[in-house]
Amino acid sequence: MVVADPSRESAGALQYALSHVVVENDELILLHVESSYSWWNTFSFRKTYNLTPGPMPNSSEGGGGVGDGDFLEAMRQVCQIAQPKIPVRLERTQLMEETKDKANTILSKSNLLSVDLIIIGQRRGFSTAILGTSRYKLSGGSSTKGLDTAEYLIEKSKCTCVAVQKRGQNAGYVLNTKTHKNFWLLA
Repeated sequence: MVVADPSRESAGALQYALSHVVVENDELILLHVESSYSWWNTFSFRKTYNLTPGPMPNSSEGGGGVGDGDFLEAMRQVCQIAQPKIPVRLERTQLMEETKDKANTILSKSNLLSVDLIIIGQRRGFSTAILGTSRYKLSGGSSTKGLDTAEYLIEKSKCTCVAVQKRGQNAGYVLNTKTHKNFWLLA
C-alpha cells in the first residue's frame, strides 16, 4: 500500500514502489486520506508528479501534468504504464472522527485491508532531521522526541513500513524502516 497525496514525497514513494518493490503477483493499493480541512491542493500535483521520462497521459506535450483529472487517477495511470500486469486499487478514506489523526487512520485502514507493506513519502528537511517534530509522541516509551507521520507509522505498524525520501533525479532514495535508518539506495 502506498500512501498517496498530491505531493512530491508521495510521487517519490510511488516511484520507489514501482521500481523496487512490486512484483508480478502483487496488488498495489493507493490510499488517500481525505480531510475536510486539508491544505493540499490537487493543482500542485500537476507540477510535482513527473515519474516517466515522456509525457504523462492526459498531459500536454511533455508537460508532465495531469490535466483537470484527479491525482489518484493519474497515479493509477502511471502504475499501469510502469507495471501493466499489477492490479491497482484506489482507496479513499476520511480521517477517523475520534482521532482526526492521519497516521492512526492509515494504520486502521492498513489493518482492515491486511496489507503486507506500507510505503509513505517522507519530507525531512535539515531542521526536522536534527530537531525532530512534535506531532506524535510514542506512548509508554522513554523517548521525548516527536515523530512525524511516517516515523509514527514505522514504529506502530504491524506490517513493515518504509518511509521514502527521493534524492534528486538520479541520486536514489533514503529509506527509513524500523530496523534501518537513513539507508541510502542508489538507483
